[in-house]
Amino acid sequence: MFDFLQKLFRPQATTHAPWRSVKLSPGQAARHARWVEQRVFLNWLGPYYKAYHLHKGGAGGSRGLRVEPLRESGRQGVLLFFDDSIGPGNFRHFYEHLGERVLALGYHRACADRGVQQQAGHTETTLKQLFKPNPTDCPTTGHCNQRFGLITIDLVALDGEPFFIRLATNALLEPCFTPACSFEELLKSLLDAPMPDPATQARVAEYHDTF
Repeated sequence: MFDFLQKLFRPQATTHAPWRSVKLSPGQAARHARWVEQRVFLNWLGPYYKAYHLHKGGAGGSRGLRVEPLRESGRQGVLLFFDDSIGPGNFRHFYEHLGERVLALGYHRACADRGVQQQAGHTETTLKQLFKPNPTDCPTTGHCNQRFGLITIDLVALDGEPFFIRLATNALLEPCFTPACSFEELLKSLLDAPMPDPATQARVAEYHDTF
């Protein structure tokens, strides 16, 4: 699967369209706030976290949610693949909520953009959020605390259908920054959560198709 993704998204095979800023409409924002208040995200936080560790331990299979590690020089990450049981509406809500969880870790959102590329016979649409750590000093060293480094969260769709969410980190290597915390710690902070109760599971259908 990873080899397929490398070929599909090879940079030299792309034609880039301008990136544009994305902002939720008032209706989308209200609906998303209700989705968060109802804790619908619990249907996928823990299951994706479990799927990640199963894959890491060599026990990942065709059942359940699917994840793949991101293997790129200079950054760490994971791909959280879309599943039909989630639905495109919930998947977009989940993407937005992951960003909100990053904000709660001491970050600010530097940009939220949308870009479209034509490549390998497909139309790839990407929603991208970039997060930077808030500028605070580490009291023991006086260096700027970079936490987990720069964080990006992308929602990638092919021909209008959601494909995966890509979560990645880049550590800042300049000597004025503290060492970055590990990617494993970031995943635990973002995804380690209790399983949903039956009432929360029942809300999946309400948001399945519409964001």
